Amino acid sequence: MHSLGPVLAVVARVLAGFSFAFLVPLAWAWVLDEPWLRPVWAGAFAGTLVAGLVLGWIVRHARRELQPKDGFLLVTLVWVALPACSAIPLYLAVPGIDLAHSYFESMSALTATGATALSGLDALPVSVNVWRCFLQFVGGLGIILLVVAVLPLLGLGGVQLYRAEAPGPLKDAKLTPRIAETARGLWTVYFVLSAACFLAYRWAGMGWADAFMHMCSTMGLGGFSSHDASFGYWNSPLIEGVAIVFMALSGISFARYFIVWRNRSAATLVRDQEVRAYVTLLLLSIALLTWLLVDRAVYDGTAAALRAAAFQVVSLATTTGYASTDYTQWPVFAPVLLIFLGCFVSCAGSTGGGIKLVRMILLVKQARRELVRIIHPRVVNPVTLGGATVPPQVIANVLAYMLIYGASIVGLTFLLLLSGLELVTAFSAVIVCVNNIGPGLGLVGPAGHFGVLTDFQLWVLSFAMLLGRLELMSVLVLFTVPFWRK
Repeated sequence: MHSLGPVLAVVARVLAGFSFAFLVPLAWAWVLDEPWLRPVWAGAFAGTLVAGLVLGWIVRHARRELQPKDGFLLVTLVWVALPACSAIPLYLAVPGIDLAHSYFESMSALTATGATALSGLDALPVSVNVWRCFLQFVGGLGIILLVVAVLPLLGLGGVQLYRAEAPGPLKDAKLTPRIAETARGLWTVYFVLSAACFLAYRWAGMGWADAFMHMCSTMGLGGFSSHDASFGYWNSPLIEGVAIVFMALSGISFARYFIVWRNRSAATLVRDQEVRAYVTLLLLSIALLTWLLVDRAVYDGTAAALRAAAFQVVSLATTTGYASTDYTQWPVFAPVLLIFLGCFVSCAGSTGGGIKLVRMILLVKQARRELVRIIHPRVVNPVTLGGATVPPQVIANVLAYMLIYGASIVGLTFLLLLSGLELVTAFSAVIVCVNNIGPGLGLVGPAGHFGVLTDFQLWVLSFAMLLGRLELMSVLVLFTVPFWRK
């Protein structure tokens, strides 16, 4: 307790702060006259707040500066505890749901994965759908990043937490001299874009409740919807257009927007190699998929094919997971391409999941460098990014990440196969959960849901989502012997 006390003290503060999130669905339940759910949300608020205060009182004498490895433990504990708190009201409010399904749903929401274990979304109370989507808004940029902005006020440092939780391989680059100022700047950008997204959805024809919920899941790139048909419910080109714009914007690093705002110039965004590659990949994929759909006569006319291709490419590539149609009925190349794009297209620093595009750029450059060295062994050919030489340690980190990424995919897939799940569903479920994409193939495709899986399979996939959200090594380092040595 002496060594864990400072970590648990911060967890206690996070729980107490997170409790106020339950006031959002409580407000909707009050406004929309859902009296049977008001005690559920009020009880969840009170219970989480009391749990945080009690835990804080127990470890009140724990006082020391957090060390770097404390950050990894703290981040993992928070991302295990918050879904547990979030799952309780779902367990009480949704008929027939068990603990495994409710925890899976909450983990999917907070990690902005969008893989739902629920069906009959249209019949759920509005406040329940609001809670599912609002969790994606909170989890999108990272609840820990918010805590980083508050930690200096508590007398604790936050750099180690930022390094543990912030996505991407280049975690030591600061935007401002103080990490708390960086966190507040990122949240400001996040809220401004969210407000614009909310108003755009309302203008395009969504009701106030749907506009709020889909703003939350769009900006968090989570993909939860209040309708089983997702965006197919509206069948509106205008609403889909709004979604495409804000999904694409959210797939770019919010740090870039912060720099654009601070410098009052878009030059940084335009010159950024990752952003240029991101836009190029999206446009090429849309063009390729449009051609395929027209060539195979899936749609009548290029316009309809372009609309469907653009929406699904941006949705899956940014790991949002919205669906305007059942794309698993397209030629098999299409759904496989969409899931493949979701594994790496999102930019580091965005709310998307996956490997992150900057890692793929570095891997391609490193592979090209090695090919050149085979021909010219003595040539000096360093890997560069944005005109600067990438340190060897960063390249080593990326290679280690990819090795662990592949091993995690294989290991988790074998676990699901051992449990009796068929191959396509098992492999795609692991891929979409580790990469926080959402719908997969087979039983867990866009026309299905994860609720058909067993409790064991849902627990495995919940762990997969946690791994993906915290970029694998931040979690797996806890299972190493050196981490626990003094």
